[in-house]
Amino acid sequence: MPPRSDRPSLIFRITSRFKRRKPPALQKAEDLAVDAATVSSQSYHPSAHSQAASTDRDSASLPSALFPASETDTSLPATPVTKPGYGDLQSHSANYQASSANPVFHESPTTRLDGVTSFLSGASGFRMGDIHYFEAPRITVNAGGGGYEKLISDGTSGADNHIPTATQTNSVSLRSNFKGWKLLLENTAPNALYNSSDRYDAPKCDEDTRVEVISELMGWIEDRENPQRLLCMTGAAGSGKSALQQTIAERCGGSNILGPTFFFSAPDPTRNSISAIVSTIAFQIGSCSDTLRRLIAASIQKDPLIFKKSLRAQMDTLVVHPFKRLQESGQSTFEAIPYVILIDGLDECAGEDRQAELLAAIKHCLLESDLPFRVCIASRPEWAIRSALQPGGYLYDVAYHIQLSDKYDATADIRRYLWRRLQDLGVRFRYSNRQWFSEEEIETLVQAASGQFIYAATVIKYISNPRGSPRERLKIVLTWAPHEGQCARPFESLDILYTNILSAAKTAYDAVDTHRGRDFALLFRIFQLNAKSALRVLPSGTSRKIPFPIPLDHLTEILHLETRAEETLVSDLRSLLTFENDNHGYPCLHLYHKSLYDFLEERSRAKDLFVPDSHARRYAANCCLQTIVQCPLELDSVRDHWEELPEPSKAHMSSMRMALHFLPSFLAGAASMDDELVEFTQNQGWHKIDKFLPLVYELNSFLLSYHHRASFGWAFERLQLRNPEAHAIVDGFLQKWERDFEFLSFHDSNSEWDFWRDVV
Repeated sequence: MPPRSDRPSLIFRITSRFKRRKPPALQKAEDLAVDAATVSSQSYHPSAHSQAASTDRDSASLPSALFPASETDTSLPATPVTKPGYGDLQSHSANYQASSANPVFHESPTTRLDGVTSFLSGASGFRMGDIHYFEAPRITVNAGGGGYEKLISDGTSGADNHIPTATQTNSVSLRSNFKGWKLLLENTAPNALYNSSDRYDAPKCDEDTRVEVISELMGWIEDRENPQRLLCMTGAAGSGKSALQQTIAERCGGSNILGPTFFFSAPDPTRNSISAIVSTIAFQIGSCSDTLRRLIAASIQKDPLIFKKSLRAQMDTLVVHPFKRLQESGQSTFEAIPYVILIDGLDECAGEDRQAELLAAIKHCLLESDLPFRVCIASRPEWAIRSALQPGGYLYDVAYHIQLSDKYDATADIRRYLWRRLQDLGVRFRYSNRQWFSEEEIETLVQAASGQFIYAATVIKYISNPRGSPRERLKIVLTWAPHEGQCARPFESLDILYTNILSAAKTAYDAVDTHRGRDFALLFRIFQLNAKSALRVLPSGTSRKIPFPIPLDHLTEILHLETRAEETLVSDLRSLLTFENDNHGYPCLHLYHKSLYDFLEERSRAKDLFVPDSHARRYAANCCLQTIVQCPLELDSVRDHWEELPEPSKAHMSSMRMALHFLPSFLAGAASMDDELVEFTQNQGWHKIDKFLPLVYELNSFLLSYHHRASFGWAFERLQLRNPEAHAIVDGFLQKWERDFEFLSFHDSNSEWDFWRDVV
């Protein structure tokens, strides 16, 4: 045996496995079989076994530099034999011959012409899983005492900063690396890859659509000098974010610059949390570089519990540190490593705090280091990413932000998409005329889409059903109105989207203790109707047919909600709506999807989330009645000492003014309120209104049109049948206010008079 040196030593432990009972002679031969053999490799190259770590125990392949291709079968050549515990390995080699069904051992290895030593020449009867392979700078074999040899590798203090080379290896074994990589694989989410089989039909942008936004995205990706290495693309639900990410992934893949990808999906339990994202990213990074793969595997072998630690700790251990060690070694540069990381659907990751944790880890680990990556994240504008990107947020200065729904109008792209897809259907169904649809029908669909691709995609998916007629299904989409017994559901996938988003928002809102007793669906319906200018109903005969939306701060005051409560209410609905200023500068709610209005107004579609308009108005009217009854102010003190009133009293007066102003128009469209009106009458509510009306006129220079009996509508007609006494009291006040109105309108020359009379 050649003398030992500082060259890497190779140790193989070969244990024979027999399928049938062996006679004593053969059993003795097995007992004396090699447990450990040590030789010095004259031509060892670590790169030759870089792929060996990725196979399992029973099918592992050994380095091609060590064994010829013909010797990697299940029947392998012979190996030198040493008897464990006999002192000097060279002086105690043994030569045992068994039948062909059992292992055959020879005293010495054979050497090929290329100088590579073969240990298994002529052997048979054992499996690849019987071979245990180790590597270390120096090997100590303890052969004394008749026991098995102990293999001791000489680790150095600088092992953590050492990368294996052709002449020097660290003390981590190939088998250990294999275990580390296998553990990594067990913690990945294959379904999250952009080209996974689970996403075989992933949406992507049609040719010549979304050209501008794709150009902006690719421009940012290719501009590696741009200091902003994080891009956040936010947009409404169904605005095409995932299709854009898929398109970008395929383009980057074709250019060999695509690194890790992770596509979240709420329905898929393997990719709806952050638990597997770092390991999946690390796996894809290691797959691009043999050296990085060994370093990542070694890190896992050193800390097998890394997957149970914080996201930041995982990213530091599995991504940052391996790159730093690679950089410090000087063996490789970052230029050849794919540098684009794509993460889609952050909002579909369970838990807002987990989403925020991921964003913070990306900032700390990837952006604040000198790693080569450029990270592109797509998400609905929900709380975690919205708060991070707003002024003062921790990503505001470091991220390039594309607001998809606000910056890009997809109307023209949706028109091209619908036109092309309907033409393709004509070819598939062999229509004589490819243009089997009209331009007017296309425009109807485009307007209904309201700039959101999800509507157009839903329509095409429904019309394309191979078991139906495209002509008939297009007609259903254009004329569809749900009714009892209706079988067709062309917008079913859209309904599922809205239901999931609204239900999740309701759960989050109800979980807050201060919201206990509130009805999320009812409150949201009130704000949605107000955004549509449909909350109030004007009396017939007024010149203005559509009432103004109530300013949001006034509406929250009317509904007895805290200041800016509307922002909390819709905090988890920012993928469906936003806040905009109206023509008068007041903030108002704007829904991205026209189809959301249709969904909320149909019981068969909204199901448990459905709230009738009349119930929303009844709730708002009842809030006004409560404000009036509970107002603690006395008229005389308010009239005589208005300027001296403390702020709480002025706040009560403001609430009273709002209640008096909007009560008539709420009552006009409200559901039956007989019980509430009777109770209001018994609590002297009409008397209080009568006392405060003159003060309201005086302070605001306009009259509330309580003289319009139509403002109260049929609410009082049924009250007359149920409680004539209460009705008589109300009717008496109405007649009094009508006389007051006629008198004041005759004497008032203010030009605002007629305006406010019509508005109210």
